[in-house]
Amino acid sequence: MNTKATDNQLFSHQILSWYRANPRELPWRGIQDPYKIWLSEIILQQTRVAQGMPYYFKFTEAYPTVKDLALAPEEEVLRLWQGLGYYSRARNLHSCAKYVWHELNGNFPETYKELLLLKGVGSYTASAIASFAFGEVKAVVDGNVFRVLARYFGIETDIASGKGKKQFEALADQLIPADHPGEFNQAMMDFGARHCTPANPSWDTCPLSSSCFALNNKMVKDLPVKINKIKIKERHLHYYVIRCGEKWVWKKRSSGDIWEGLFDFPHVEQTKENSESEFNLPEAAKTPVKFPKNYRHILSHQKLNAVFSEVEFPEEKIAHLNEWAENNGFLLVEEEKIEYLAKPKLIVNFLNDQGF
Repeated sequence: MNTKATDNQLFSHQILSWYRANPRELPWRGIQDPYKIWLSEIILQQTRVAQGMPYYFKFTEAYPTVKDLALAPEEEVLRLWQGLGYYSRARNLHSCAKYVWHELNGNFPETYKELLLLKGVGSYTASAIASFAFGEVKAVVDGNVFRVLARYFGIETDIASGKGKKQFEALADQLIPADHPGEFNQAMMDFGARHCTPANPSWDTCPLSSSCFALNNKMVKDLPVKINKIKIKERHLHYYVIRCGEKWVWKKRSSGDIWEGLFDFPHVEQTKENSESEFNLPEAAKTPVKFPKNYRHILSHQKLNAVFSEVEFPEEKIAHLNEWAENNGFLLVEEEKIEYLAKPKLIVNFLNDQGF
């Protein structure tokens, strides 16, 4: 008898048994619509279920089909995504929808390899769609799955390395049962998210406790191994909130920017070479008045520190302000239309504090 194969089968059986005894109702569970599965997986990338759920409902209500999403204006899509972060996901989402609708006649590819060709779809998302929607025997490997496998099998390979990713994917593919691929993938993700959690896992009620390497070797806190190679950059921004009557000056972030397609205020970045904020305000503008609160916003690879200054501009000089704005690539937006602009969370937080 192949002991290793038997152990793998036992592991898979226990995971499935736990999942069936502890079901979690999610709107994208139990369906085979590749559009909604794809949408949920993109939304949940680097996002907790509780945070992503309202966005899933907003998008499925606004765009019930891939056609609806494909034909929507980009600014509208970004506005709906506002607050979820990682805005490249929203741009890729929209681009992919347009490709599926216009180039594939509205039909998603049905295999893992073909799904990988879609913009914004990586190995994990392709595996999820392929197994959930089309029953392909292909394991998903996300952060939750890394954690479960590393702890149970005692794998100390860095999960952030190419070698580690290949090793975990190969193991997961060995474990996935051919008759329940989608259910097993959901079970693995749920087990990691709800039971084998990063901190304080429920080891006392764990069905795998007797054979879990990490638990039996007191290495639960040590696994999985992830060597963080990302350098966090600290940035300091000074925003200028320029108002003229009911009009505000805004800037649309350009291509290649972290907030590409979003709107924020004109600003200057403080550096070691430029410790004082210097901004070429339009003539006739009143002296900037700094808001007392400082803002801090953390991205995956950047920490943003921001201050805001209010600048009033005489209404009789609106033509001059409009000319200045055009020359500097800014826009004048009516106050009543600001709500509909897609804005970074940092700007939304500031506006909320002002009661806007």
